[in-house]
Amino acid sequence: MALCIAVRGGGGGTATARLLTSLRRSWCLPAQQTVQRFRHIPPPLCCRQSTTSTIATDVNNAPSHNSPEQNAHHNPRRRLSVAIVGAGPSGFYTAKYLSSTVLKKLQSTAAIALASTSAADDDGGAADDNGGAVGIHNFFNYRGIDIDILERLPTPYGLVRYGVAPDHPEVKNVEKEFASLFIEHGSTSDGETTTTIPSSSSIIANKLIAHNSISTLSYFGNVDVGHSISLSQLQSLYDIVVLAYGCQASDKRLGIPGEAELEGVLSAREFVAWYNGHPEFGHIGPIVQRCLWPKSLSEEEGDATDGNNNNSSSSSDTAISKARVVVIGQGNVALDVARILSKGTSGLIDTDTPTSVLEILKGGVSHVSIVGRRGHVQGAFTIKEVRELTKLNDEGYDVAFLVRKEELEMGMTESSVAELKGTAGRPKTRLVKLLQEAAESTDDNSASKQVELRFLMNPKRFEPDDSNKDRVGSVVCERTKLVGEPFHQQPIGTNETEIIPADLVLVSIGYRGMPLEGMKELQIFDDKKGVVKNVQGKVTGKNNLFVTGWIKRGPLGIIGTNIMDAKETVASIIEFIESGELNAQQADGSKVSLGRVGLTELLGREGVEFISWPQFMKIDAAECDRARLRSDAQPREKFISTGGLLKIALQDN
Repeated sequence: MALCIAVRGGGGGTATARLLTSLRRSWCLPAQQTVQRFRHIPPPLCCRQSTTSTIATDVNNAPSHNSPEQNAHHNPRRRLSVAIVGAGPSGFYTAKYLSSTVLKKLQSTAAIALASTSAADDDGGAADDNGGAVGIHNFFNYRGIDIDILERLPTPYGLVRYGVAPDHPEVKNVEKEFASLFIEHGSTSDGETTTTIPSSSSIIANKLIAHNSISTLSYFGNVDVGHSISLSQLQSLYDIVVLAYGCQASDKRLGIPGEAELEGVLSAREFVAWYNGHPEFGHIGPIVQRCLWPKSLSEEEGDATDGNNNNSSSSSDTAISKARVVVIGQGNVALDVARILSKGTSGLIDTDTPTSVLEILKGGVSHVSIVGRRGHVQGAFTIKEVRELTKLNDEGYDVAFLVRKEELEMGMTESSVAELKGTAGRPKTRLVKLLQEAAESTDDNSASKQVELRFLMNPKRFEPDDSNKDRVGSVVCERTKLVGEPFHQQPIGTNETEIIPADLVLVSIGYRGMPLEGMKELQIFDDKKGVVKNVQGKVTGKNNLFVTGWIKRGPLGIIGTNIMDAKETVASIIEFIESGELNAQQADGSKVSLGRVGLTELLGREGVEFISWPQFMKIDAAECDRARLRSDAQPREKFISTGGLLKIALQDN
């Protein structure tokens, strides 16, 4: 594949000469090279959806008489190699903005080179190849950027795929934006990419550098950094390594009696991953089934059987579990969990919730309590999620939303009132009004299902079920009261206790980041905060490591929060390069950044079957196959085991 440059326009001898001089200098070619030589400069494949086995192989198979190591040493105009660990929103946004930022930087360097050449021709002398500013000069060392996204699972998208509530499909639409990074550029049918450059020198640089071969993107799924490949190996293969693996490996725990010992005490993270079809959480299903349906349906629902005492499929699909669920924590995830449990199959049939999950949830559960230590003013949930709960009954799900007036009154301390004042307090004021309206309308509790918000209740221990000492049966809570100044109130125990029945408990008090293998030795992980130590995305210490997303700032914010976070990290990467720090780390010549080729070879030697983007597209197509779907509106039926995902991805066409 060759880059063909066509210069159009009449009388362009001088302009053409200037262009070729500029290109020669930008690509570091000897002065005697002619225009024919330019036709054999092999740019990498553009970012696109491909039917080839891996992008990595195609990109790096350009004709060369040297080994990758020799090219890395002898070609001063090589490509910048970047590895991003984690294919969630933070990883994709970092890839997006890093690619566009490098493009703009290279446009600037090309413009400077062109201007320098023109000035030299006008002065009858030679132009300075350095192009002016020190920062810009450092980008002359690179003719493009290759970004590789590594993901532990076979599938990308992280929490968008496995964390977003299935009845919020609009949030999942961001997957299309991420996928477009792989498919937005194209190539000619014969695989040769052509850039036509107009004669006007004012736009030559922009048209040339805007060509999509400047940036390539590749996906390596089923690659577990820390196991499939070590962090130090990744650092040695790439110029830049960005950590974007999130906080999904662990949960914050209550640390109270019964939490670890009793079956039926799960984290909301585990439960959410299960109902979203995460391949590593299939074992949660049987636990949930035992908690929600401790008896057979024939015993639980007498009218759900036919004359032969067999379960009626139509009745069993909509049977409501008599189980009582307690969700501890009052963030949006807690409210999502309560809503999913209340809706049941009828509210999820047209979503991407796996069918195996619906077979367990059936018609939903009879009662969900959402318990928090503080008052309603301090709740971490937003008005949108609360409003969804208030509308469940009107939408036909037969769910009453309950709030206790006395708990709202106890929570309205002087400090809480002060927290609602001013412009900053307006969103909370609207939320408080909504909760007060709900409290006034909860006299009619005739609905078959109930969701109740409980405030000023601090869980102290879990008690076993009377009939099964190994399974949870209740949560013992202590009533609290708020003490302290505005925005600094603390829940203090009152010695008043209440026992809340619980057949299933879901703890939703936050996620916690975990270090990759080797991080503790480098002293770059903050165990207390559960994040990688960094300054604006640059990992502390002398290294080529950067960080973005939850593992950078902690598990806070929505998907869109990752945009500004990624931009900050990208700015730090650019500063790292422009300051010369990257070059300084490689100055002794011992660093050979093999990038994509080196990673592919290493994974091959280790026997790691990685999943390329085209192979993930096989999974995507198979999940959307109409023959697999239970309704015309269902977007996909996910494969819910790692083995199933790999089988589809690795099968021959």
